Amino acid sequence: MRSVVRRHLGFLRGVLLALLGVGLLASAAAGQPTSHRTGTAAVPAPILKFTGLEIYATPAGEFVRYRYAVTNRQAFPAELFAAAPSLPPCGTNTNSSRSWVDFFSDSGARLYGFCALGSPDKLDGLWFAVRRGEAPPRSVYIEIHDRQTGQKYRSNPAETAP
Repeated sequence: MRSVVRRHLGFLRGVLLALLGVGLLASAAAGQPTSHRTGTAAVPAPILKFTGLEIYATPAGEFVRYRYAVTNRQAFPAELFAAAPSLPPCGTNTNSSRSWVDFFSDSGARLYGFCALGSPDKLDGLWFAVRRGEAPPRSVYIEIHDRQTGQKYRSNPAETAP
């Protein structure tokens, strides 16, 4: 009798763990932030917020820059953004940071990236641009990729309009 009860408890424990895993996957798929641990510090999911637009011109034409900030940037450990010369460079920058930040459209297409932010405070000045007159994606999200551990921290989806 005890072995039957143990077997059922083991089965129920497995089901519960599977459901918890599915719940975490579903919240990530729905764009809801989840937190992770790196070393001894818990690293939260970034909370991305639209902060404004800027129209600017270059020799290649006029563009609209969509500006964003990570509102919980103070919660990110500074070591995530320290120079990491032992990791592969970003172009010719051999002192690019340990973590890179990439913008993605709501369809998952990569839009732009930052590879040398230097500190969590720089998460206040993130942006991507589209040619003036072209429609931006409806929403975007970022991923902070810790290249040392392979961990990625995905933000909530943020609108591209006020």
